[in-house]
Amino acid sequence: MLNKKTTAAITILIAAVYAAGCGLLSGERKEKLDPPQSVTYTDNLKSEEQQLTKQNKNMVMTELYLIDKNGYVVSQTMPLSNTKNLAKQALEYLVAEGPITNMLPNDFRPVLPAGTQVQSVDVQNGTATVDFSPEFKEYAKEDEARIVQAVTWTLTQFDSINRVKMRINGHELKEMPVANMPLNAKGMTRKSGINLDTSNVVDVANTRPVTVYFMAQQGDNYYYVPVTRRIANNSKEDQISAVVKELTKGPKAGSGLVTEFIPQAELLERPIVKDGRVTLNFNEAILGSMENKVVSEHVLKLLALSLTEDSTIESLAIQVAGSSEIITEKGEPLSSSVTRPEFINPIGL
Repeated sequence: MLNKKTTAAITILIAAVYAAGCGLLSGERKEKLDPPQSVTYTDNLKSEEQQLTKQNKNMVMTELYLIDKNGYVVSQTMPLSNTKNLAKQALEYLVAEGPITNMLPNDFRPVLPAGTQVQSVDVQNGTATVDFSPEFKEYAKEDEARIVQAVTWTLTQFDSINRVKMRINGHELKEMPVANMPLNAKGMTRKSGINLDTSNVVDVANTRPVTVYFMAQQGDNYYYVPVTRRIANNSKEDQISAVVKELTKGPKAGSGLVTEFIPQAELLERPIVKDGRVTLNFNEAILGSMENKVVSEHVLKLLALSLTEDSTIESLAIQVAGSSEIITEKGEPLSSSVTRPEFINPIGL
């Protein structure tokens, strides 16, 4: 994940990426966290992906969820020391004025208050319990939900962690200490969402979550931002079609986010899923260039990131009006299998 996909050799067409770090706990080890998943690239050996994977063997690319200039919780994938305490170390890099200080990208800030100590991270049966020092309570009210999301998504990148509980000096939190945001007694998961957009929701109780990715600009570059929306439970759309529909709707006006999807793009038939691979048959509006049948690299990444948030989807086959003869922006034929980028928003390489 960040992705927790079980991977064999897979073909990757999309450039740039997602973090799949892993690690062990601090203190007494309750359960081994799985090692980073390996990916085999069968495309151009000079590709960006291959260059990114040539990292020092003493480092491991790890997702750290930080706050960007628009207030979104966003993964920045950074190389951290490959220690036995990687889960604990990842959280320590979320602390303001901590070890992340010299690595922070422009316009990003840490989520945890300065002085916060991660006293322990204990994993049992897929649930990580984090014990913070009292300084954890010294955050701004408006950051409360961001902290919950950042801690949850940072820890659940590891294959052995599905849920997260929090404590302060050994006392379990049933709600957050500043604005009293309630916390699930069973632990927080990614199903609760991230960067929630409920602007068009009247009755949240009768909805289900859909997480999609849009883009934000940083200088001349773009990074990818997850946004969770709610759609009606009584919708006849399957989850995959619902994700595609939300992608074509684009980000909310004034959100600071952008997309390369156009509203006219739509599926011509119901997605077909077989052995973890989904086939998507779009109309020609999915193409940036109708004449040359060119599909945008950003469109491919947004599709792959959004659809593989569902753990049952491992790869995508893209068609246009039933044809697989599609060209990428690099002038290459589109691979038969488009997979989730290995790293998302990587820096420090």
